[in-house]
Amino acid sequence: MTAITLTGLARDIDEFLVFKRALGYPYRRSEQTLRSFQRFVEHEVHPNSKLTLETILKRWLNRIDGRKPITVGLELGIIRQLCLYRRRRDPHSFVPDHALAPVVESSFVPHIFSYDEVHRILKAIEIHRLYNVSAKMLRTLVLVLYCTGLRLGEAARLQLHDVDLDELIFVIRESKGRTRIVPFRADLGHELRAYLSERDLVASDVDGAGNSSLFLRRNGQPLSLRTASQAIRRILRKEGIKPEAGRVGARPYEFRHAFAVHRLTDWYRQGVDIHTRLPWLSAYMGHVDVMGTEVYLAATPELMELASQRFEGRLQTARQAR
Repeated sequence: MTAITLTGLARDIDEFLVFKRALGYPYRRSEQTLRSFQRFVEHEVHPNSKLTLETILKRWLNRIDGRKPITVGLELGIIRQLCLYRRRRDPHSFVPDHALAPVVESSFVPHIFSYDEVHRILKAIEIHRLYNVSAKMLRTLVLVLYCTGLRLGEAARLQLHDVDLDELIFVIRESKGRTRIVPFRADLGHELRAYLSERDLVASDVDGAGNSSLFLRRNGQPLSLRTASQAIRRILRKEGIKPEAGRVGARPYEFRHAFAVHRLTDWYRQGVDIHTRLPWLSAYMGHVDVMGTEVYLAATPELMELASQRFEGRLQTARQAR
């Protein structure tokens, strides 16, 4: 079994991060997990310690009581990748088994915004008052999320050169290890032009002309993911779509879910063959494969009802043809 040393672990993590980023993966969140593990090892392993990597890994995975199995499983997956990388140099190096953190199926059900809720949110933003976040910017951000299905982090990181208002496209760079082009409609382009007029005034007033971020706060600083999330959550709570306290209820990420479900619902109503369009939607949303998009097929009762009606119609047609 592999003995663990502080210097060896630090070196392996540094080299592993260089390796992953050379392949095009940002690996920011995964680095936080790896550094958490490194700090834990530094606290637990002493100069005369003979603890193995397997022993210390089990302690780290169980360091907090009551953690969700899926969270533990995600952490294990990142450490397992590190261990597989270490095995390239040492064929006998320890690689943990998946059974160390059995992952159970998540029972989480996303909140799918209705069309009425989306309109309510946009109206609430018009009278929105939040320090350093203008109503126009927040409205534009929400419309980008809802009309394109971008992840909140993807939208918040957009730069001016990522937006082409002539071709009506966003360039989403290095998200989930890949870059993609996301077209949008002319009505969203109109909203973006109106916002950019305000943005230019903000940039000139605070001497922020050199800032290339698309979304700027009133002080001329780029909109952070945290600030964007807090502003949207505040609106959701104000409208009663999310409870006044706690992490339960609708999240900013739900605009992405709503985009997908509403797109599929419209296709069903138009009589489109959904399964031929799923790969399109999958590529548009930046999913790794179509399996990540198929989950939306059972997302709402309305969508299930439409699917059931179509199936019944085809069944009746088949019976009449006999």
